[in-house]
Amino acid sequence: MKILVCISHVPDTTSKINFVNGDSEFDTNGVQYVINPNDEFGLTRAIWFQEQQGATVTVVNVGGPDTEPTLRKALAIGANEAIRVNATPTDGFFVAKQLAEVIKNGGYDLVIAGKESLDYNGGMVPGMIAGILGYNFLNSCVSVAVDGTSVTASREIDGGKETVATTLPLIIGGQKGLVEEKDLRIPNMRGIMTARTKALTILEPVDANVATKAVKFDKPAPKSAVKLVAADNLDELINLLHNEAKVI
Repeated sequence: MKILVCISHVPDTTSKINFVNGDSEFDTNGVQYVINPNDEFGLTRAIWFQEQQGATVTVVNVGGPDTEPTLRKALAIGANEAIRVNATPTDGFFVAKQLAEVIKNGGYDLVIAGKESLDYNGGMVPGMIAGILGYNFLNSCVSVAVDGTSVTASREIDGGKETVATTLPLIIGGQKGLVEEKDLRIPNMRGIMTARTKALTILEPVDANVATKAVKFDKPAPKSAVKLVAADNLDELINLLHNEAKVI
């Protein structure tokens, strides 16, 4: 089984977010980047298939040379090889078009992408890839098992989970549940050294329309000051909750 894991290069959740050029562009200065968390769950599940069923695992990213450390980390975790499409990920459709081309040429059976990236939370790319290629698609996936070409998978729905049967080739939008946080892999020294010798292929992008453009970003409104109430002053607490916060 050939597995392709789509990797987004996203800011660490502890990063301080700022915008430049009239709040139209993200300020990358001083920002630490990591593997998108939803993608990391998918990568760990792919490594499980590698270990248990002999699957080969390739990771792919659409981005510039600055994303290569993130791909190298994925290689250190256990991926067999990496692909970087040498283009700026301008919008969801553009990225999906690039990834669809990689999938079509690579003949992958299972494509695992995060259901959304941590930075823009678009949630569009996995479904768009499936639409372009005509592949089966399952979003918000929390478990997946493969037997030959048959797949049993579960996804989160309102109020519970839905279990479905489908076939390869399949694209999933994964999230926590594919593996648990305790099962995520931390690269060891051997993996880091091995990653340096693994193949990292650079592909030039195919022509694709940029369907959307970010015009402006707005930060959330700053939080108001906290009012402290003495533990024994219940009357004041009730008054504030009722008349000021208006929650009771």
